[in-house]
Amino acid sequence: MGIAVAFANQKGGVGKTTCCVNLAASLVVLNQKILLLDLDPQGNATVGSGVDKNAVDFSMNELLLGQCSIDDALIYQTPGGYDLIPSNSDLTSAEIGLLKLEDKENVLFKLLEPIKEQYDFILLDCPPALNTLTLNALVASDKVIIPMQCEYFALEGLTDLLGTIGQIKSTVNSRLDILGIIRTMYDGRNRLAQEVSSQLIEHFGNKVFQTVVPRNVRLAEAPSYGLPVYLYEKTSRGSTAYLTLSNEMLRKCSILQSDTDDKSKEGADSNKTETKQMEAMVDSWL
Repeated sequence: MGIAVAFANQKGGVGKTTCCVNLAASLVVLNQKILLLDLDPQGNATVGSGVDKNAVDFSMNELLLGQCSIDDALIYQTPGGYDLIPSNSDLTSAEIGLLKLEDKENVLFKLLEPIKEQYDFILLDCPPALNTLTLNALVASDKVIIPMQCEYFALEGLTDLLGTIGQIKSTVNSRLDILGIIRTMYDGRNRLAQEVSSQLIEHFGNKVFQTVVPRNVRLAEAPSYGLPVYLYEKTSRGSTAYLTLSNEMLRKCSILQSDTDDKSKEGADSNKTETKQMEAMVDSWL
């Protein structure tokens, strides 16, 4: 059974889509079968995957509203080697339509469960908001990755996100765990970035990925060519970082799966306590 991982942070511009696209491509290099879901009406993950978001016949909008099947919406084998369910501005309609449904938070979960066994990982690129689309992604996911910049303002929305994750875990999705925090667009010459990075490691421990994604020109250029950075310039620092990060992600998932098999109830209780501790810690920073 595949692992569904949501990339979430309601703060925009922290590198969510860049993480999602490049981890998808890097995991393919490591022989993983990947499905990427673009849940952002901006459709940046779709464009960054080499797909014209305005030329698709079916997208996430039609899928969520029950107007097409997953097979209809799926784009197989993008240039990065992963499958994709695309998105565009039409997805705004789905967000409004979902609000009218009684079971609105479970729509995506019900769509993905029958196909999870076909993939090693399903990566969900969430919009920069804690809205119905993000709620659907978190309910449908097993893990959450939080990309964030090491700067003061990037911390502001973290408390709300952690609170939302805790609420979802305690009510509708007991599987949901925080896989980790990825430090993105990192500049080691910046004193504030160093300080925030150190605080993250001090308080979150192994929840922080050891691999840091640096600011990198090739990484910023790659989406305009519709390519993940590995295909655009595989010798770049950005490409190396994501390959290393994908290896670390596989190790984390392997360890977490083993822990879950051995002591699932203890893990659920500790995660609830851990989430509250994280919230308190972030509040103390702000």
